[in-house]
Amino acid sequence: MTIQEMKKKKREKGYTYALMSELSGVPLGTIQKIFSGETVSPRYDTLQALEELFRDSPKVCEEPAYQVDSQHTQGSYTIEDYYALPEEQRVELIDGYFYDMAAPTFLHQRIGGEVYRQIANFIMERGGSCIPLISPVDIQLDCDERTMVQPDVAVLCRKDKAKVWGVYGAPDFILEVISPSTRRKDYTKKLSKYMAAGVREYWILDPYQQKLLVYFFESEICPVIYGINEPVPVGIYDGELEIVFSNIGKWIEEDMKKDRK
Repeated sequence: MTIQEMKKKKREKGYTYALMSELSGVPLGTIQKIFSGETVSPRYDTLQALEELFRDSPKVCEEPAYQVDSQHTQGSYTIEDYYALPEEQRVELIDGYFYDMAAPTFLHQRIGGEVYRQIANFIMERGGSCIPLISPVDIQLDCDERTMVQPDVAVLCRKDKAKVWGVYGAPDFILEVISPSTRRKDYTKKLSKYMAAGVREYWILDPYQQKLLVYFFESEICPVIYGINEPVPVGIYDGELEIVFSNIGKWIEEDMKKDRK
């Protein structure tokens, strides 16, 4: 979608720049520079976030470029169809629907890796039995044939759920790092799926808004919102583990400065 096409959609929907910033997570100043023409070549992930605003529905594989099964349509795909996809095709299967997964950005990978590192170190130093996981790993969330997800970071405390191919059932902890193409899915669809499946704790880290939403489903206060400037306790470890965001905060700020140029 071109900038001119976005401007037309903006007028049709009656969006303000402030509302676009709130919905997409792109800084207000960045949006204004793009639409005024001051920024000639916006970053790819920024454009993705803005394009997602003007889609009428979440981005799914409405008509896959690959042939899975001529008898299947969106909403009726199964694990069998998931395994029939080409290896290079990255998707998640949720309730029979395929959702495209764009390659994560460099910042996205750094954030996921840093949170995984801190969790893994905590478990290893204390001789813990839980298993830290980092994407990509297949998780057959509902133990049915219609859902397979790949969260950015997960912690699995029941080893009987660990299989040769991945995880069968809900992990105890999941972190999703927001990407422009997955924003709505992570905030809404996955939240309800993870809660219903029995995930104990779900973190949504939004680097564009510089905030973290913590859903510890065993707590009466849910969600709790944190800024990217303070240690955050992990509920499944009763707060004995706190994730430190000092490095992550620096990386996000560096990334935002690049976006302003």
